[in-house]
Amino acid sequence: MVFTVKTAAARPQARRRPHRPARGVRPAAAQGVINMAGALKIGTRGSKLALWQAHWVKDELQKNDPALEVAIVIIKTKGDKILDVPLAKVGGKGLFVKEIEEALLSGAIDLAVHSMKDMPADIPEGLTIGAVPVRENPLDVFISNNKVMLKDLPLGAKVGTSSLRRSSQIMHSRPDIQIIPLRGNLETRLRKLDSGEFDAIILAAAGILRMRYENRITEYLEQDLILSAVGQGALCIEIRQNDARVESLISPLNHGETHKVVSGERAFLHRLEGSCQVPVAANGTLEGETLQLTGLVADLDGTRVIKDSICGPIDQSVELGITLAERLLDRGAKTILDQLKENAHEI
Repeated sequence: MVFTVKTAAARPQARRRPHRPARGVRPAAAQGVINMAGALKIGTRGSKLALWQAHWVKDELQKNDPALEVAIVIIKTKGDKILDVPLAKVGGKGLFVKEIEEALLSGAIDLAVHSMKDMPADIPEGLTIGAVPVRENPLDVFISNNKVMLKDLPLGAKVGTSSLRRSSQIMHSRPDIQIIPLRGNLETRLRKLDSGEFDAIILAAAGILRMRYENRITEYLEQDLILSAVGQGALCIEIRQNDARVESLISPLNHGETHKVVSGERAFLHRLEGSCQVPVAANGTLEGETLQLTGLVADLDGTRVIKDSICGPIDQSVELGITLAERLLDRGAKTILDQLKENAHEI
């Protein structure tokens, strides 16, 4: 059963994909009324994609324990309410998780399911990332009218995205393109493309694949063209620290390799103090036990792009992420970041 509450204020390293339900969001379990007092409560945003993710976690939990009662609690975040302003102007990543984390800390829910790329670099005290399931494709996809490829777009074409990471990298390779802000859920963005507001839009492959909109993809944008967001394609199951029961329930959902790779990417982000107000990207890939981590910092118009890679043992992913960030800082990323922070109120 689904409940809604109002709050107070390169290729992925794992090829196996989670089971996908039928297109769209399935209704909650139909086997009678759930006892909310005894059910495990999953907090999530209310978009179709967010609900798909929450239902996937619910299904996996109940596969492991068929007797487990699970309720999905929809929580509306500030990011869901403010749709006419770019994220960089209203606070960045935390807008999609703050209210859910408050519900988790208060005990109103028992765990939260987020898109990892929406997670800020810092986790609130008392909370922790309890599990990271196997990752979906981390790339971005280009979706255009009439299936026109990015390289074939006419001069001055209108491309929709509100991601500074995407826009700066696109402008670096195609400075002639007009970047137009694009907000809203997945269906809203596709609808705006279909209505002719844009010549093309850029979205995360993971959401498109999970919602079974593969036929809309014009092309996958490889990492050498647009480096992915930190954690893109991965889910984050957030729990309270020292909650042994919930930790035990979700531990089978954790994919160790994905968790380690994402931890390296997030260490890179944390060292840079990155947010949606700064074009920062990172992606890790595994070859055996060796992690290759690539990171990027750019200015807003894409004229300066600082990018580097590092390789090392997967068990040292956090140290690799920090080292990579320090390399970029030494190469000029600090100057870019300082300038962007000074002008943040104008972004």
